[in-house]
Amino acid sequence: MAFFIASSPHNHIQAETSALMRLVIMAAIPGVIAQWYFFGWGSIIQICLAITFAVLAEITFLAIRDKNIKAQITDFSAVLTGLLIGISVPSIAPWWITVIGSVFAIMVVKQLYGGLGFNLFNPAMAAYVMLLISFPVQMTSWQPANELLTHDISFFNHLWLILTGYTWEGFSVEQIRMNIDGITMATPLDTLKTDLTLGLTVFESISNPVFGENFSVGWEWVNAGFFLGGIFLIAKKAIDWVIPVSFLTALWLFSFIAFSLSPDSSASTMFHWLAGGTMLGAFFILTDPVSAATTRKGRVTYAALVALLVYIIRKFGGYPDAIAFAVLIANMAVPLIDQYTRPRTYGHKGAE
Repeated sequence: MAFFIASSPHNHIQAETSALMRLVIMAAIPGVIAQWYFFGWGSIIQICLAITFAVLAEITFLAIRDKNIKAQITDFSAVLTGLLIGISVPSIAPWWITVIGSVFAIMVVKQLYGGLGFNLFNPAMAAYVMLLISFPVQMTSWQPANELLTHDISFFNHLWLILTGYTWEGFSVEQIRMNIDGITMATPLDTLKTDLTLGLTVFESISNPVFGENFSVGWEWVNAGFFLGGIFLIAKKAIDWVIPVSFLTALWLFSFIAFSLSPDSSASTMFHWLAGGTMLGAFFILTDPVSAATTRKGRVTYAALVALLVYIIRKFGGYPDAIAFAVLIANMAVPLIDQYTRPRTYGHKGAE
């Protein structure tokens, strides 16, 4: 059964929104498990917080608008938005970061635009960008992978760290993020960006333990998990393969050209695929049927634009991951993309 939506005059069998949302949530499970395994219970706690407050915000705003609460809550769209926010927020970020992001995504980005189907931007990514710009310290305080930690963090220590900023033993977020040399560790994308700014080459930078033996400790497996979930969605025809394939191909092409021209200052193509939120973006963010392009040519253009923006921001911008910023900018271009890529109306000639 086909779930994805295409522009007229093509007609696809459409399942209920709730079935599609549940399928996407199920597909995210491998990536969430990988994130839990490498970055601890904080990721699960953040996801639970985000889903809880996203649903509460949805109920509150629907009540204010005098809408049918049960019908719209059971479509699981708020749950999916909360899930994506929880995945995107650092696992040791304070609890109020997740709460603010979840409420903003639902009440401002989704409901103020009219609810599901009317939002111009992807709610989860709009909330992420708002948080990143407003609270850059908290939103860039990612925990290193468990194997790089100097202090083991249990479930209760993760919970206490999120609620109070300290573990039960009194270790702060910054102490948790330090390695054995007393240097605060960042994500692979942040580390590479900083090292290049300091004049190091890519080869010198990747000797940092955060990169591990391959590309990025933990993150490569998280991306692999979301890749498996994405393949599942394509197999179930819940998403159109055109967007993720076009995005990953374009990102590979742009990074390959840059790496070929300047390997000392440009990361490899596989690094860009397996670091940060690349696979989450490719299969779970860009494919949002509301904020993405609807025509076949438009989807290729939209995905390629996001890939170009991701590479430019990662290479030259101040926010290394770049997925959220690239998606929001491309969301604004979707009406124009659709305008110039829409299929000719059946029975009519094209304009001369």
